[in-house]
Amino acid sequence: MAKEKKLQYDVAVIGGGPAGLAAALAAYDNGAKKVAMIERAGELGGILDQCIHNGFGLHYFKEELTGPEYAYRFIKKVEETKIKVYLNTMVTDITHEREITAYSEHYGQLKISAKAIVLAMGSRERTRGALNIPGQRPAGIFTAGTAQRLVNIEGYMPGSTVVILGSGDIGLIMARRMTLEGAKVEAVIELLPYSGGLQRNIVQCLNDFNIPLYLSHTVTQIHGHSRVTGITYAKVDENRQPIAGTEKYIACDTLLLSVGLIPENELSKKCGVQLDPITGGPIVDQRMQTHVPGVFACGNVAHIHDLVDYVTEEGMLAGKNAARAARGKLKTPKKLLTVIPGDNVRYVLPQLIAKKKAKKVQISFRVAGPMERGKLSVLYDVTSGKSKTRKHLAPGEMERVGLEAKLLKKTKQNVTIQVKERK
Repeated sequence: MAKEKKLQYDVAVIGGGPAGLAAALAAYDNGAKKVAMIERAGELGGILDQCIHNGFGLHYFKEELTGPEYAYRFIKKVEETKIKVYLNTMVTDITHEREITAYSEHYGQLKISAKAIVLAMGSRERTRGALNIPGQRPAGIFTAGTAQRLVNIEGYMPGSTVVILGSGDIGLIMARRMTLEGAKVEAVIELLPYSGGLQRNIVQCLNDFNIPLYLSHTVTQIHGHSRVTGITYAKVDENRQPIAGTEKYIACDTLLLSVGLIPENELSKKCGVQLDPITGGPIVDQRMQTHVPGVFACGNVAHIHDLVDYVTEEGMLAGKNAARAARGKLKTPKKLLTVIPGDNVRYVLPQLIAKKKAKKVQISFRVAGPMERGKLSVLYDVTSGKSKTRKHLAPGEMERVGLEAKLLKKTKQNVTIQVKERK
């Protein structure tokens, strides 16, 4: 058996997607002399490598890029630094003392000690097993992300007649992609009474191609033995249960599932990080630090994003503070304020605020349901902040709001973010 290699770094970043790339660069630029990035795939870029459509970089670069173009700009910067990149390397364990165990065909077994760790493992797709759809287990059932990789990277068509269950962004984009490649997309079926994707994707991917979107419907049966031959779908009631007598059949040879993403947090659990039951990701403060000192989280491992530009911003924030922690410049706060999701707000991030350093704090949140006009309020436990009207609020689009530094200093325990419908 090969002898294990013991290595030491100031900052170790787990994951080489957009969050990991930004975190590693920010750590390096902020004084971390020895930075390592560990990626289980054979190349950097993460999910961006298979996202060949445009629409990336509008906020960060102020121009429209494809996924690979966006990733390449950061990969090129990493190549110009002394950041050590471990590709085809799988992290299997992280201890509370920030010791990483990883395995690689090229490097063998690695034991990496780091002064600070950034968790940037991204997310994975929810599969058919989480849905309990009746039927056989025929070929032709794919998650939307798997189908995207097959078409865009491997060069294979999953099928010719397609139904998509779920209206997340990847599903909407694949409806357009499959159509452009010559497949017939019969319908996109969504359980909820609203789409889970960005409005621009609904317009550009469905409306522009005359692909029907059936809201408040779900697939109740998958037909076929060796290969999918069709699906049965039905309307659902207010409890999201199928309504008897509303069933309809669609003949198809492929079913794509776009039914949500789950933050990849098995490693987070191993090092003792506390997870938020709503986001599925770590509970963090405004510096992106978790309850474990010196361990930071960013990107889709913290909460699911719809824009990669915001992933980059989070990664840079996490990397910058990881570098400070590695230099002993980031103290564990004695006083933490809690950020609470109030009326019509599903979750907030960060969930905690280190009060002593509370200067520019920006909260990301998602609303619980769609609103044409919403009154967004920030309630400090000493007073109410300013209220703003925001239009076209939807759960599929992440919202952000800045907190007032002067009021945060006066706040004793918590801040509440709430949205109420304004008529």
